[in-house]
Amino acid sequence: MNHGISSWLEGKSTGKITIFGFILFILFSILFLPVQSQLAESYSQGMGSPDTSLFYTQTDLYKMADAYGMEGRRAYINARFSFDIAFPMIYTFFLTTSISWFASRTLTEQSSLRSGNVLPLYAFTFDILENISTAVVFSQFPEQNRFWASLAPFCTLVKWIYVVASFMFLIVMVIGYFIKRIKKPAEPA
Repeated sequence: MNHGISSWLEGKSTGKITIFGFILFILFSILFLPVQSQLAESYSQGMGSPDTSLFYTQTDLYKMADAYGMEGRRAYINARFSFDIAFPMIYTFFLTTSISWFASRTLTEQSSLRSGNVLPLYAFTFDILENISTAVVFSQFPEQNRFWASLAPFCTLVKWIYVVASFMFLIVMVIGYFIKRIKKPAEPA
């Protein structure tokens, strides 16, 4: 299944699409991320946000929910189903197209590493699961739901593993691409 998805992504990842994904990612990161970070910081009272944390426990999650207060929890939940759906879609689009484009020019056609372009899809999946689970915890607070409260930190950690793996893989593919271009022998005239 990964191979089919990988091949499809590679086929759709033209140079123009890849550049568009990059520009969209940069613009969204510059224009919207700082605003969302400031908003979360204002509500969290220094506790941070589950989605930007790497490790946290169920207890930490409930402390965050408490620190946010009712208005902050409402704003947090709204952000999970607006901004925090848009941003994962944008970073997934950027990463899948960029990895696909660079990997197809860096690796041989037979290389199984070319399917590394599906890594961002896993990050996206766990990001959405994280959004759902933290939103349920925040919406039910002060009532506690052990299932969602234990799922949230797991999804956050796995999301970050796939996000970092995706960016690292992209960096390796970009470096490989430029090394290959530099080493490419000059074509005869």
